[in-house]
Amino acid sequence: MLLAAAAAPVFAQAKLRVVLYVNGTLGDKSFFDSANRGVQRAAKELGVITKTIEGGYDPARWEPDIAQLTEGPWDIIIAGTWQLQEILEKLAPQNPKKKFITYDTTVDYGKPGLSNVYSILYKQNEGSFLVGALAAMVTTSKLPQANPQKVIGFLGGMDIPVINDFKVGYEQGAKYVDKDVKVLVSYAGSFSDSAKGKELVLAQYDQGADIAYNVAGETGLGLLDAAKEKKRYAIGVDSDQWLLFKDSDPLKASFIVVSMLKNVDYSLFRAIKGTKEGTIKYGAAEALGIKEGGIGIADNENFKKVIPADIRKKVKDLEQKVLNGEIQVDTAFGK
Repeated sequence: MLLAAAAAPVFAQAKLRVVLYVNGTLGDKSFFDSANRGVQRAAKELGVITKTIEGGYDPARWEPDIAQLTEGPWDIIIAGTWQLQEILEKLAPQNPKKKFITYDTTVDYGKPGLSNVYSILYKQNEGSFLVGALAAMVTTSKLPQANPQKVIGFLGGMDIPVINDFKVGYEQGAKYVDKDVKVLVSYAGSFSDSAKGKELVLAQYDQGADIAYNVAGETGLGLLDAAKEKKRYAIGVDSDQWLLFKDSDPLKASFIVVSMLKNVDYSLFRAIKGTKEGTIKYGAAEALGIKEGGIGIADNENFKKVIPADIRKKVKDLEQKVLNGEIQVDTAFGK
């Protein structure tokens, strides 16, 4: 892939106007909420004008909505997820004076007219490797909610490459620690059905899982409900989900032993700042992992309270091995 030259800082003295279009709703306490935090941070720290629009879950709305935004005063239109890729590939060439940022997917730069699109990808497999290793250590531990069975769970919103990139990293991390650990995998077929998520994870807990990984957006809130009901452990995703629930539902939060952070907020703030300063390369995709600050795990007080120091040290050691290339984490992309 050819990298486009960095843009001149044309917005250095201007009031940059940025709109975030969410093809869903806020309130998932993970992915879209994280994206919204990123543009809010840009408004606060960079002085840009921002707006977030919730497009809902009806795909018929998305293209007309984004087309309407291209007619507005926005300098940058942010629209992420694989579901909007083809829409951006259509609209970006028609609006060469606008800049587009997409995240958690990339447009096909082999197509013409996409030099005004910057794509952000995430190495979610790296963070998932770490929480998979942690899950294996938990299920083989003597922690209060762990049982004798070597079984852990995984809930995916949909059976798609980006979700499977989480899954393969999670499975690899678990098997790295103990090859006999069994990973139960369920797909809800939706990112907006928390009842379905709860049903699927209750079944995993009933089959012996003592910890399960939420990779399902709003659907994954059901996983957290299931963990609370069954008094089993949960792994949050995208945002620090313990932090988001610790005040409103401290009992639920107590079972969220860690979250795999997909730092959408940081990546969008970084992209807006880089656009303002002329350091972001449009016409190209960039993949952010642990090294780039795009991925991490939530090292919060509940993590320190629930997970023993020796297990936390082992996870930290594994993180360093991923960083220095000693461990090559598998990916679902290209498979």
